[in-house]
Amino acid sequence: MSSSGQPLGKLQPKQGVPGEERRRSQRVVIRVAVLLQVTLQGQSSSVKAETVVVNDHGAMVLAPRGFPLGTRLELIDQRTQKSSPCRVARPPRETSEGFQVSVEFEKPMPGFWHIYFPSSASSGAPTL
Repeated sequence: MSSSGQPLGKLQPKQGVPGEERRRSQRVVIRVAVLLQVTLQGQSSSVKAETVVVNDHGAMVLAPRGFPLGTRLELIDQRTQKSSPCRVARPPRETSEGFQVSVEFEKPMPGFWHIYFPSSASSGAPTL
């Protein structure tokens, strides 16, 4: 037994691990032009933005303005015109380039970005 009363040799899950350290899917750094369509206080608007990183669950986008946590919007990939409803998952962070806005798709969207994301269980080696 350890001094905390836990059995030795057993790893305990970390408490309070930040979101960046408990990813549900692999991220890919890529710049993709997107359009964010949002309605705030009865006013609809479209905001041009670009992704910083993407995954099957959403993206981190760089936008000229931030959006409140929980804001629902439509993300449109300007290359493919494919769209998906999503929400702002974290408070935006202002940078010298604009606002980093974390958006999460309403449901996982494998294939949305046309990028292959290996499963977390894969070894990283291609399957033949």
